[in-house]
Amino acid sequence: MVFALVFFEVLSKVKGDRTIKQEHQLNGDITDREVRVIGANGEQLGVMSSREANRLADEAGLDLVKISPNAVPPVVRIMDYGKFIFDKAKKEKEAKKNQKIVELKEVQLSMTIEQHDIDIKAKNAIKFLQAGNKVKVALRMRGRQQAYFQKGIEIVNAFCAQVEEFAVKDKEPKVEGRNVVVILNPKVKK
Repeated sequence: MVFALVFFEVLSKVKGDRTIKQEHQLNGDITDREVRVIGANGEQLGVMSSREANRLADEAGLDLVKISPNAVPPVVRIMDYGKFIFDKAKKEKEAKKNQKIVELKEVQLSMTIEQHDIDIKAKNAIKFLQAGNKVKVALRMRGRQQAYFQKGIEIVNAFCAQVEEFAVKDKEPKVEGRNVVVILNPKVKK
């Protein structure tokens, strides 16, 4: 228990305002008249006073932790709180490590783009898609070009046809203000 108290002081300094004690009530902080107690091995010990539950935790050399404060009566558990916090932090770190962050990359086209430029931009889009990122294809129309938005949609569809081996269209290209936009998702590898 002494280790747990030192551990709290260190964590309260590391976490700033949000201390561990605010997450769970411990030992003497539990002042409810009656609590439902779960033992160290997960067995139900029944409903008793919080003093009695604290005494049982002290005898076992462990902490009394309020698990479910909203239950009637509140549920407390006898456990090694320092080990519980350590295991919880370890699981969160492992879950964070296994996450894949997908970025949205953008490729910009214009109404007067030449085929060679489309080929180069398609090559870059394929690199992004192979890395697992989404690609936003945006064709910017200026001035009178907005009257010919249908040609812009054709250019974007031609671009999508070049990368269709690696990408799937999220939706068909649509006009958003001065732009024709489509989002490409990487194809799922089987």
